[in-house]
Amino acid sequence: MKVLVIGGGGREHALAWKLNGCARVTRVYVAPGNGGTALDEQFINVPITDVQALRQWAQTEGISLTVVGPEGPLAAGVVDEFRSHGMRIFGATKAAAQLESSKAFSKAFMQRHGIPTAEFDTFSDPVAAHAYVEKMGAPIVVKADGLAAGKGVVVAQTLAEAHEAIDFMLLDNTLGVSHNEGGARVVIEEFLAGEEASFIVLCDGKNVIPLATSQDHKRLLDGDQGPNTGGMGAYSPAPVVTADVHARAMREIILPTIKGMEKDGITYTGFLYAGLMIDAKGKPKTLEFNCRLGDPETQPLMMRLKSDLFEVLWAATEPGPHGKLDQISLDWDRRIALGVVVAAHGYPMAPRKGDAITGLPKATDDAVVFHAGTVKEGDVVSTSGGRVLCVTVLADNVKLAQQHAYEVTRGIHFDGMQYRRDIGFRAVKG
Repeated sequence: MKVLVIGGGGREHALAWKLNGCARVTRVYVAPGNGGTALDEQFINVPITDVQALRQWAQTEGISLTVVGPEGPLAAGVVDEFRSHGMRIFGATKAAAQLESSKAFSKAFMQRHGIPTAEFDTFSDPVAAHAYVEKMGAPIVVKADGLAAGKGVVVAQTLAEAHEAIDFMLLDNTLGVSHNEGGARVVIEEFLAGEEASFIVLCDGKNVIPLATSQDHKRLLDGDQGPNTGGMGAYSPAPVVTADVHARAMREIILPTIKGMEKDGITYTGFLYAGLMIDAKGKPKTLEFNCRLGDPETQPLMMRLKSDLFEVLWAATEPGPHGKLDQISLDWDRRIALGVVVAAHGYPMAPRKGDAITGLPKATDDAVVFHAGTVKEGDVVSTSGGRVLCVTVLADNVKLAQQHAYEVTRGIHFDGMQYRRDIGFRAVKG
């Protein structure tokens, strides 16, 4: 069976790597892929990003199964396009992807269906937005309405920061452009205290299977300092997601979301990622929804997944009113997986491209370097984006995983490389 992975980041490299080891998979294509998938002869990069052209290529090539990595193609309707031509593809439809592509849609949906989340309001008028912030006070959260590659959220600790974020998103029109409306909008919501975790499930239209728990590190610097990023590292499992928190998240957030979408006339298929904020009493609230796997959470998750991913996705895309995920159970490695993101000079605001990367190690059973913002030209692999690599390892405990990951990371070099030195610190505190 030929499999296509759509996307070009670290998440997609990890999906391709996992699918390549599956029994029935004969070839993995990645569109457009990156320097890491170009470097590995087991993968073939396909330099196509246009949805219709990609579908035509997949039909001609005889692709048996497609899985979508990033949010952009989902919001552009790639799942609808493939399905309309009878092709098996795992991902959310354009209508369902509004849960991620529009923060305003997502918050209104949660309010309508009683899904626990922060209090909020939505604005396209800067004057009204500024007045709301003055009334509510700080800390407060300002979010761009549209897709912003994980960078459209400002957790403002002061009123000045909140006002600056509103001007940046609404007046400069740099972020906040919704896929649905075309105009700039922001969602302003109450600040939630607690510990964040990533809660990701697969859904086939009816049946839901949770993946192993994981935790991302959003801030650029050690100790959760510095600006928000798309994610500087992750590990799995996440101790903060206790059995009770897990049960509550499924009962109060995930299942009501799938049922709520159905009530609204939208069948949900694909990955669903709920970013949770878990308070001191263990009560989870929804920070946001993503209609895809997290990045960098995917890299540790794929390292821990022992089940055949192709068979899981094949069952999920079984033709009919819904798939057959009710016949699937997932098997996980008991060890800890931990991934350290290595970012480019100037990330997240102005990442530099074109720095040559040296010291990339060969993959082993317990250590893989997944590529994200890289490009291969001749024999040289260089930086081509903000988050460049994710050094991902398996070990018996978090401390050993940290030691192993940082040992591998120290062997890699490119000018200006930056990474956090404390990934997984919440799991070893105390």
